[in-house]
Amino acid sequence: MSIETSNVLQDEQGLRQIYRATGERALLKVQSKLDQHCRDFIARSPFLCIGSSRPDGHADVSPRGDPPGFVHVVDDHTLLIPDRPGNDRLDTMTNIFQNPKIGLLFFIPGMEETLRVNGAARVITDQQELQRFEFRGHTPVAAIELTVHEAFLHCAKALKRSLLWDEQSKIDRKTFTRPAQIFADHVKGGMSADQVEVYLQENYKNGLYSKE
Repeated sequence: MSIETSNVLQDEQGLRQIYRATGERALLKVQSKLDQHCRDFIARSPFLCIGSSRPDGHADVSPRGDPPGFVHVVDDHTLLIPDRPGNDRLDTMTNIFQNPKIGLLFFIPGMEETLRVNGAARVITDQQELQRFEFRGHTPVAAIELTVHEAFLHCAKALKRSLLWDEQSKIDRKTFTRPAQIFADHVKGGMSADQVEVYLQENYKNGLYSKE
């Protein structure tokens, strides 16, 4: 695909010319700390996405999920996110060592507004802090601590357009390639889709909170 240079924007000035001026309310809603509304939102959120960037400048987004309230708000300017067992790529945390600036997007099932929180992160292993995240007999080995610089409620337009929480939007899983087949095709490691399926189900059963 080739697009003429004349149709590719080169700077913010050109971008601003084709959009309306940012509304005053969109600017004023940004908070420099976690007020009670932000705290309430985070306490009810079971899922968030973390945006970070690699040393080479490439961006990365990673999901995090646990029972509602799994993110602990320490104070108005600090929150903690437990690192539960995953694929051990450690992308987000290794990115933080190079560039601590990250962005969070919190979701609450059934609610179309989301909460955006931006700030500077670091990886901690303080056992006293990690103990608060003990669940089903397992304690994470690390957590992400975020010093909050910005927090604001994001409007519902994206989720309204996508009908994300609408029951009618759920796909029939039989119409889509099963994830085990996708893993098998991507990894090309000699495992069949059925073998991958067995591995995944066992991992989901026993590995959600343990690395064993």
